[in-house]
Amino acid sequence: MTYSRFEDLPVWQEAIRLAEDVYDMTESKGWSGTRSLQDQLERAALSVSNNIAEGFERGTTNELLSFLYIARGSAGEVRSMLCFLESRKGFTNFKSQISNLKSLAESCSRQLRAWADHLQNSDIQGQRRLNEKTRSQYRSKKDAEEFRKELEKSLPPNHPLFKGKQ
Repeated sequence: MTYSRFEDLPVWQEAIRLAEDVYDMTESKGWSGTRSLQDQLERAALSVSNNIAEGFERGTTNELLSFLYIARGSAGEVRSMLCFLESRKGFTNFKSQISNLKSLAESCSRQLRAWADHLQNSDIQGQRRLNEKTRSQYRSKKDAEEFRKELEKSLPPNHPLFKGKQ
């Protein structure tokens, strides 16, 4: 699926949910952390979605990849701080929220990694470098790959043209 707006990306939507849930926790009455800890946790959580958005709006795949890795790093930073909170006595009343937030941050990280892997294996170098010739080449290559997959489905596993079974 192709997305034209970062707001439509499932990983961005999940990253926004992560930031919202972190803010809900840090702004609640039971929060006993220092202002600096609260600020750092909130900034890291919001950084995930912000870097996805900024990378998406850039013109090349390499720029997008850089921002995806920064976003992934921010998700890791959130998880690290949540692990720290788990070990602190003043946060036992947040045990369930912390666990849910860690899962959400890890899910963002996994999605970002999968997206980055996909981009690294792509021939498209980004919107800035996309012209009619490269679009046509990409479509032709994609169509050929889909045709090959359909053809392989119709061949018996021991057929000499069956990829990987020669």
